Amino acid sequence: MNYRENLSLGLEGIRAHMLRSLLTMLGIIFGVGAVISMLSIGEGAKQQALEQIQLMGMSNVIVEDIPIDENDVSEKRSNLSRGLSWADARAVEELNPLVDITVPQRELSLDIRYKNERTKTTVVGTTPEYGNVMNYIPREGSFFNYLDLNEARRVCVLGGGIKRKLFFFRDSLGEQIKIGNQWFTVVGVMEDKLGIGGGGRNDLPIRNMNEDIYIPITTSMKRYPMKQFESELNRFVARVTDTNKIQEAANIINHTMERRHNRIEDFHIIVPESLLRQSQQTQKIFNIVMGAIAGISLLVGGIGIMNIMLASVLERTREIGIRRAVGATRKDILGQFLLEAVVLSFTGGLMGIILGFVLTKVISFYADWRTIVSWQSILLAFWVSAVVGIIFGYYPARQAALKEPIESLRYE
Repeated sequence: MNYRENLSLGLEGIRAHMLRSLLTMLGIIFGVGAVISMLSIGEGAKQQALEQIQLMGMSNVIVEDIPIDENDVSEKRSNLSRGLSWADARAVEELNPLVDITVPQRELSLDIRYKNERTKTTVVGTTPEYGNVMNYIPREGSFFNYLDLNEARRVCVLGGGIKRKLFFFRDSLGEQIKIGNQWFTVVGVMEDKLGIGGGGRNDLPIRNMNEDIYIPITTSMKRYPMKQFESELNRFVARVTDTNKIQEAANIINHTMERRHNRIEDFHIIVPESLLRQSQQTQKIFNIVMGAIAGISLLVGGIGIMNIMLASVLERTREIGIRRAVGATRKDILGQFLLEAVVLSFTGGLMGIILGFVLTKVISFYADWRTIVSWQSILLAFWVSAVVGIIFGYYPARQAALKEPIESLRYE
């Protein structure tokens, strides 16, 4: 079988009916474009979820306060439970053998001022172990220490983002900033925390840590008194010593908290490891569903190729008869029409890949979703487009090869 001759004849057939060939390829183009864009959305969401869960610490268990409704004050802020407190965090650390340390967090939304620069951000009252537990270290200066904590000093550590807003490219260490109605000395600037934000749906209990300011929790409680019925803490993080026993540690923490809060449901427990498994399972289902939807487009495209190729075989019956009469074998005829179908499908696949790249950029820009185009999705698109051409082009090519030369020459 002369592959070069068959390819040349196939390309000539495509060029002779350019508009029809382009319309035939549309199903493949949109199908491959849909496959790439859907897989890129799935991969982007998977990567974002993984990064955000890792920010919480895979060996951590988070106990979060449930903000009360004004209608439930009498029930949830009675003498039975005063809300999440630092004493709860200390009790978990002392009573749970699987927990080596707990880090309390009290969050306040306050106005910040440095000279003429003003903004509003979250001020986190915590302890010096915050950086170690959250894997978050200073890039300039240092985090406040236990002497600062014990003496409730007015010192603060800036997130990278808030530092740039207030100081731009100037040095901030030793400078005085006003937090609410109190003046604080900047002793450190945290590294930029990657993987925060980035659009899309975000159900995880984290926010942009780069925009936070950190102060000793004792200073937070002394300088910014609690409001009536307000919980002492927004959350605390418990670091588990054995990562294989995170769920067991979470169960013990839950039991301890229920006893301390007299079974009032004003807190909930978050296990990042469980969130990761749930996210992976959800993402797997999402990819299967989206892949199936995109696969339908490819199926329609394949049927279109088969339909057009059958029509092309019928139109070129006399050509087939002439080729057979001058010595072409059935294998030559089969190869000619099969190569034509594969070229249509493969070209549609290439155009579909370009469309997929464009769609991912559009989705990322307008929907503010992270999208990641992987080499696996591109290779899958190539493979699928070639297979579609072979599968849906074989039957028309076989029909052409089975035609008898004499009958083909008589065809009008």
